[in-house]
Amino acid sequence: MPYPEMMIAPMREDLVRVGFSEMKTPQEVDAMLTADKGTTLVAVNSVCGCAAGMMRPAVYMSLQGEKRPEVLTTVFAGQDLEATERTREYIVGFPPSSPSVALFKDGDLVYFMERHLIEGRNPEDIANDLRTAYEEHC
Repeated sequence: MPYPEMMIAPMREDLVRVGFSEMKTPQEVDAMLTADKGTTLVAVNSVCGCAAGMMRPAVYMSLQGEKRPEVLTTVFAGQDLEATERTREYIVGFPPSSPSVALFKDGDLVYFMERHLIEGRNPEDIANDLRTAYEEHC
């Protein structure tokens, strides 16, 4: 059963207000992730207090550099159930993980930051890891 929208709305807004578009249906996921040109960042948002509370500001901070993904999008695990499941079908070779951050280039997954790489870390260190991925792939 999904979390109540009223409960997660502020967490959604953390990413939307900095330029992320939401994917709430499998069709929206397919439209965003089947692009064969450019880079797309997918933030798999979640309610998880500690890890998601670090992931959201870290993602924003990571975008302050010169190199950054062209498309910013997000899906909310625990709320947008079908969209999250479809997103995970594109994240090949990794178990479901939320929160997490995926970087696609020309339609292929090129970088994935699983929850265990977020949990217990500060946003600055997470952002630095993401910037390194952008430098390599964007």
